[in-house]
Amino acid sequence: MSTPRTLRNSRASFLSRRGLLAAGGALGAGALLTACGGGSKGSADGDSDSASGPWTFKDDRGETAKASRTPKKVVAFTGTAAALHDFGAECTAVFGPTVLKDGKPDPQAGDLDVAKLTVLGNAWGEFNVEKYAALSPELLVTNMIQGTELWYVPDESKKKILGFAPSVGINVSKVSLTHVIGRYAELAASLGADLGAKRVTDAKARFEKASETLRKAAQANKGLKVLAASGSADLLYVSDPAVYADLTYFTSLGIDFVVPGKVTGGFFESLSWENAGKYPADLILLDNRTSALQPKDLAAKPTWAGLPAVKAGQISPWLSEPRYSYAGCAPLVEALAEAVQKAKKVA
Repeated sequence: MSTPRTLRNSRASFLSRRGLLAAGGALGAGALLTACGGGSKGSADGDSDSASGPWTFKDDRGETAKASRTPKKVVAFTGTAAALHDFGAECTAVFGPTVLKDGKPDPQAGDLDVAKLTVLGNAWGEFNVEKYAALSPELLVTNMIQGTELWYVPDESKKKILGFAPSVGINVSKVSLTHVIGRYAELAASLGADLGAKRVTDAKARFEKASETLRKAAQANKGLKVLAASGSADLLYVSDPAVYADLTYFTSLGIDFVVPGKVTGGFFESLSWENAGKYPADLILLDNRTSALQPKDLAAKPTWAGLPAVKAGQISPWLSEPRYSYAGCAPLVEALAEAVQKAKKVA
């Protein structure tokens, strides 16, 4: 889920997932050019029945966002905006990793047209409150990774930000991937998206086909041990699969993940590189976000190079903060299925 460029922030230590996940991001600023929502659907709760009437949506904090009409000016975390886009709901502005230094889209931007995007801030702790207010926002949406904290909404300006418009938080931790996707589908529908549109149903069919392929691959390669991790200069973070929505889903399909025994901060176990071989694994899913170290960056570390999975070339990219839509997740499931099909037991 986002990147550990420094793995530090004002509130979280190296050992908190917030520090690991939020330190990175793309470079840019501004607002999407298209408006959001505007359909004829009411909320997922059934509390409104037309775009011109009251709109409500109960989020995963247990709070109900309310508006006199379906929100059109929706501002969202980049990955959230990308997921809503996949379901057919567009946003007015974004905040979070959007454009890389070379101008290419950050993976979390998904299929958003970043050439037409500006962001309100895509570095951790940055959120241009003045620009946000100038948009006259009608709804703010983001993920929740730690409790009810709104992802990428800075603590120091949170109260002011939330004073301009209702907000919706979608929980993405300790639940299954399909649950999160379902919640975003509900939200998109409440904003007017047509979940029966061909691109949505095609993406769902692709996701379901990929899931069945992964299930069969896991069954055919039973006993294959998979480790999900993120690398930094000093530490290897071994992720707890029960916390991440995608890993939880993959587990339900039969993938046998390494479960770290000393999880600190609720999300992963931090291993010094001297202890990188603590958990034998046949296949490594390595966090491929922009601020996590990649195989070429880790090659000089002897303990990394000596891992059985590394020596066998059995490393697969892992987007640990996916965009929660069928279109966003289908390719990830397909890639894992292929990696499992090809992998040999080496640990």
